[in-house]
Amino acid sequence: MSITLFGNSKNAAHVAGRKRKSKKEKVKKPLKTLAIWLTVLLALEGLYFFCAYTTNDFVSHWRTVYINTALSTMRHRWLATALLPNDVVQEVIDYNTAISQQASGKTSSWEKKNDDEVVSKPSVKELDADIQHVDEMTEEEREALYRDAFYELYWELDQDSMDAYLAEHPDTLANGWDNIYINEAGLDDEGTMIRTVFDEQVLAIDSANGILLIRVEGAQYRGVLAVGKNPAQLSMEWSVGIGRYGQNVGDIAERTGGLLAMTGSGFIDEDAMGNQGAGNGGILAGYAMCNGVEAQGRASRNVDWHSFVRLELHEDNLMYIRSIDDPVSEDCTDAVEFEPAMIVDGESLVSNWWVELNPRTAIGQSDKYEVLMLAIEGRNPAAGILGTDINVCAEILQLHNCQQAIALDGGASTIMWYDGEYITRCANLSLSKGRTLPNAFVYHYADYEGLK
Repeated sequence: MSITLFGNSKNAAHVAGRKRKSKKEKVKKPLKTLAIWLTVLLALEGLYFFCAYTTNDFVSHWRTVYINTALSTMRHRWLATALLPNDVVQEVIDYNTAISQQASGKTSSWEKKNDDEVVSKPSVKELDADIQHVDEMTEEEREALYRDAFYELYWELDQDSMDAYLAEHPDTLANGWDNIYINEAGLDDEGTMIRTVFDEQVLAIDSANGILLIRVEGAQYRGVLAVGKNPAQLSMEWSVGIGRYGQNVGDIAERTGGLLAMTGSGFIDEDAMGNQGAGNGGILAGYAMCNGVEAQGRASRNVDWHSFVRLELHEDNLMYIRSIDDPVSEDCTDAVEFEPAMIVDGESLVSNWWVELNPRTAIGQSDKYEVLMLAIEGRNPAAGILGTDINVCAEILQLHNCQQAIALDGGASTIMWYDGEYITRCANLSLSKGRTLPNAFVYHYADYEGLK
């Protein structure tokens, strides 16, 4: 009788094979994992270089959008070079600089009857002040006269929708056509049923002070275009702490007798952590003048690759775009420097430039000498409001016959205030009053004693 101490030979061979196979699997498994990771890394590296350097229209467009978005902020500009090669970023900067320099070489010219002409817009009643014997007219005749004068001044209004609104709200005319006050411009208001001839929604009409507020919106943006009928009512106003700290736009307006206000100059002061652009709005970026008083202690006119231009308000109540290399005009009353010059003498200068979606601010003047103040909200993806590009802003202004316009500090600085409340939201939703800024464009009441 034979005894098998370790089982039969067949079983022993099977166990040994399993041991050899297990060892091979242990060796192959990490090699396979490594190969997979190397493949993934190589694929990602290839994708990165493709995205960074390809000339594909779709990819290069969004690459440029990303770079410009990063560069347009003061705190997060490092993101441009953190993710993309320096030479690629520099190519975008060089293009922006070239376009900016082309725009900065344009200067405004106005065709006026004479050099001494002072431009202003009269009230509804004053439009027909030259008509004799108004007091001898019947009530119906005066009503027709002032109605025609109202629609002449507010040429943008669609008369049918305006008349329909007045039919539903007869109290609107209780104090006459020259004292119409409609205000549905609040953040929680739905606006009115009144439309413009361009099919825009009207938010507010204040005929006593010459103000028209219009909703402007598109697929990814929303904002307000404010039309001030009398350019003499516009000025720049300082924050109380200019050079040290800024103020909210609404506070500046209320302190200076303003009815309507929005963002003015940019700023480059630092916060406690040394982050540029995140400070309190005390130090101006570029030159500024408010009511004939120049700012002191301002920062450099050109911040990195930025090429500023200057917008001047003159004693004749017209806006002029000038090069920063030109001396400030002797008859300049208010001025701001920023970029880019958007429209000069009716010509848009910003096609295919600054294509990233951002909150935007701009100011201009129409061929009827009206003040055009534009504030576009953005950076609110939850509401589907991302902002827009500079070209769209120019198109909105040109629709209203804008002749001269300049972009102002946008992003989280974009804000508009009217009659005691903010009518656009800051991109930083935690700041209900917006950022503190060095100054603001303020449109005053018609009877403001400080008017030119």
